[in-house]
Amino acid sequence: MQKTIVLGVSGGIAAFKAAQLTSDLIKKHYDVEVIMTKNATEFIAPLTFEALINHNVVVDTFEKVANRSIHHISLAKKADLFILVPASANVIAKVAHGIADDMLTTTFLACNKQKVICPAMNTQMYENPITQENLQRCKKLGYTILEPAVGHLACGDNGKGKLCDLTDILHYVDTYFQQNDSLKGKHVLITAGPTQEALDPVRYLTNHSSGKMGYSLAQAALDMGAEVTLISGPVQLTPPTGVHFYPVTTAMEMFEAVRTRSAQADFIIKAAAVGDYRPVHVSEQKIKKKGDHLQIEFVKNPDILAYLGEHKKPGQIICGFAMETQNLLANAQEKLEKKHCDMIVANDLHTEGAGFQSDTNIATILDRFQRIPCPKMSKYELGVTILEHMLTLCTQGEQ
Repeated sequence: MQKTIVLGVSGGIAAFKAAQLTSDLIKKHYDVEVIMTKNATEFIAPLTFEALINHNVVVDTFEKVANRSIHHISLAKKADLFILVPASANVIAKVAHGIADDMLTTTFLACNKQKVICPAMNTQMYENPITQENLQRCKKLGYTILEPAVGHLACGDNGKGKLCDLTDILHYVDTYFQQNDSLKGKHVLITAGPTQEALDPVRYLTNHSSGKMGYSLAQAALDMGAEVTLISGPVQLTPPTGVHFYPVTTAMEMFEAVRTRSAQADFIIKAAAVGDYRPVHVSEQKIKKKGDHLQIEFVKNPDILAYLGEHKKPGQIICGFAMETQNLLANAQEKLEKKHCDMIVANDLHTEGAGFQSDTNIATILDRFQRIPCPKMSKYELGVTILEHMLTLCTQGEQ
């Protein structure tokens, strides 16, 4: 049965991207209904959407439409999924507090189906505590937030506020409607982000991990029906709603968090970039500048992936990550065998479209029998691919 998506378009320069999204959804055979705010019509004409969806685009709450006596109610009932693309700060504030003063917000309030909010706005507006509070309120209400991207904005600023990649929205929609609860009953443990090792009260050693891959994996696992535990180093990301979240700072803290929870997990994914060493001594006072050289003695941190491989319970599937700058597949293969894990996701730090801060990734999945190239895709899409392969390995192990 064809699924209906109600697309709410609010005022913002990203409104033009909603037309491309609509076209993409139509190509995937979804039925799309579009509601626009009056401000949105200043950026893109309703006729553009009408040419794509073969429906009238609704702007006015009191617009008369044949066979729909109460239009916002009929649209709300028709919807299988409601998406706000783009969602302006103004519309987010309204839906967070139940304000229904136009066709878009009225229909949103009347709809009892899954709701997805895709923010897009100026960085300062997005980071404003009021907007952040409204987004948190939306999450508590059960709405899904597809986080905006970091980049160059139409206003000239650089920062977080760009509409997320359309492929992420499309993949969310496909996953939502194709949910077969393939991971229902499975407990997935995921590590994400960097670790920090203090040198003194002011300085610490860390790496460039953003945590995006681990957090995308957590969202994908949730969408596939799993119970998810996310253990994360310090990042500028909001944990997906529904995970069991445990923030840590140091490698030792991450090791303990994983060690005490690993036995309950069916799948373990080590996506965190954990520091290999920590200082033997942490200065109680700021280390003052003396001379031209500074010597610091380090001691090795526990190898979490190796520990998991050595203590793996029957039927457990363990996935590690290998980020390399040279000899990618050879090093990944060695890691796979040495750490006794079931699969490794390998990517090259120097490959454009992959790496720590990117919203996309390019990888190769290695297991004991094969190598699977994964072309450039969003980290969420790669997360789904990884989880599906782990499920395949699990099924093969049961046969």
